[in-house]
Amino acid sequence: MGVSGCGKSTVGALLAEALGCPFYEGDDFHPPANVTKMQAGAPLTDADRWPWLERLAAVVQRHLAEGQTAVLSCSALKPEYRALLRCGRGDGVAFVLIEPAPAALEARLARRAAAGRHFMPPSLLASQLSTLRYDPAELYLHFADEAALQPPADIVSSVLRRLREGQSGQPGQESPGQQQQPNG
Repeated sequence: MGVSGCGKSTVGALLAEALGCPFYEGDDFHPPANVTKMQAGAPLTDADRWPWLERLAAVVQRHLAEGQTAVLSCSALKPEYRALLRCGRGDGVAFVLIEPAPAALEARLARRAAAGRHFMPPSLLASQLSTLRYDPAELYLHFADEAALQPPADIVSSVLRRLREGQSGQPGQESPGQQQQPNG
């Protein structure tokens, strides 16, 4: 989870590959009206986001019901969004926040926009940053600042290591809001 440009899609795809499970890109679930609105430089409102989040929650619910692992990339900016994505479960759904410093995000988004690789313009970053709220205790792992800039494979290795150590997807276990340091 995290704002646009944080690396959640890259990390999510690599994590799903390592786990041998499906990966779902949250942006693929946006209705066309949301994409058009963001392309025009207008931030989404809660009213815009709820139908999108409900689609994502349906994917999560299906995998939980079938006892299958999946990885989903999603901004999940507010606690109430994450509550919906948890599908009423205290376990089985884990949130990994990737939170580079704003200057790093701005540089990434500028490169991505110049290459025409995403529909969301850099001008919406401030809106996402002001919307992002979390309690560190609700996060499975938190990669902040420099730790968020390490190679995506290193972030995936940290997540896999924690999973191997037997720490479930329940937030707040062991070291709540643990900020990971770069490997190496």
